[in-house]
Amino acid sequence: MADESEFDGFVLSRSPALLRSAYLLVQDEGLAEDLLQTALTKAWFAWKRIEDPEAYVRRIMVTTSVSWWRRRWTRETPTEAPEEPPVTIGRSEPADAQDLWVAIGHLPRRQRAVVVLRYIEDRTETDTADLLGCSVGTVKSQCAKALAKLRSDGALASELGEGVQR
Repeated sequence: MADESEFDGFVLSRSPALLRSAYLLVQDEGLAEDLLQTALTKAWFAWKRIEDPEAYVRRIMVTTSVSWWRRRWTRETPTEAPEEPPVTIGRSEPADAQDLWVAIGHLPRRQRAVVVLRYIEDRTETDTADLLGCSVGTVKSQCAKALAKLRSDGALASELGEGVQR
């Protein structure tokens, strides 16, 4: 990619999908926006040498979310009274869709990243391994462990328990 005007087009066309992926990685709307903005900023500086911009930005998001997770201090400070939870108005998702997000949020970060890339983003095992910087075998094992945890997750138990015999 040689032209910076293409960057604007990329941001406009791919930001909604990238924001969904960022949300699934960090499980917080504000952090997801910050993660996407950070990834796009890093991509801007390397734009002239990027061949596959979407893969490049997704890789930045995964590595940045992991580095944020590894930080000891999460920049939260205790207060006397907890904040009121934000009110979400006008959700167009079915009620059970939230259960899936909750269950994915219960997964460890590496397993969450594998599930998001493999199933939500519909990437191949090889593509996922390249993005995460690990082997295909690691992707397979992390995916198997994640799916086992999702099957036993209480958030999805009401949906799975009725028609599935174990």
